[in-house]
Amino acid sequence: MLNRLKAYFSKDRKFCESLRNVLGFYPGNISLYRKAFTHSSAAPEIKTGVKDSYERLEFLGDAVLSLVIADYLFKKFPFRDEGFLTKMRSRIVSRTQLNKLSVRFGLQKFIEADFGFSKSNHSVNGDVFEALIGAIYLDKGYVFAHDFLQNKVIPEHLDMEEIEQTETDFKSKLIEWAQKEKKTFAFVVVEEIMNGHEKQYIIEARIDQQAFGKGQSISKKKAEQIASEQAIAQLLK
Repeated sequence: MLNRLKAYFSKDRKFCESLRNVLGFYPGNISLYRKAFTHSSAAPEIKTGVKDSYERLEFLGDAVLSLVIADYLFKKFPFRDEGFLTKMRSRIVSRTQLNKLSVRFGLQKFIEADFGFSKSNHSVNGDVFEALIGAIYLDKGYVFAHDFLQNKVIPEHLDMEEIEQTETDFKSKLIEWAQKEKKTFAFVVVEEIMNGHEKQYIIEARIDQQAFGKGQSISKKKAEQIASEQAIAQLLK
């Protein structure tokens, strides 16, 4: 009730009402949710070279999401081994799956970015979803974030049977294909971009020295997965 009244009299009333329609609850600390949707291209500089974007919340949300998903899988599949649980968690928190979740919730409409930035960026939707979970955790606490994920996100938006059949380790799949076809294969860092004190990597997946896919992320592993997924899509054409 307090958060509803706070939202009603806030200058961010429209933003709060929109969030409530999407998430099912009113935000308490509105600034956290604003930050969760602010891309570095539109973020204010809080210290020389450091921008107040969603990236710190993304880091936190990633950890919360991983723990809640692990807890859910451990209880849902009491007779499956550690390998199965690890693979399922990896598939659920994959960039592809988080991108889909973000779009289903319509989070792209909240993203604040500088002119010229594409909201269809391959990974930004998934990044924002993780940042949102980080914001919910800081605003409402772990129990609330846990219940939001287990009672709303998982049952309404995740099909476990479908996920079990979904391949998300594109990197391993591509390497395996290249070895079988006797193709030379390599990941090549073609550019490193500094964003404050954080570095982003642009990586190409090259087959017989020809680029078939490109990925960008603060993590080399994520960038390689994105590049591999693009390369597989290109090969299937």
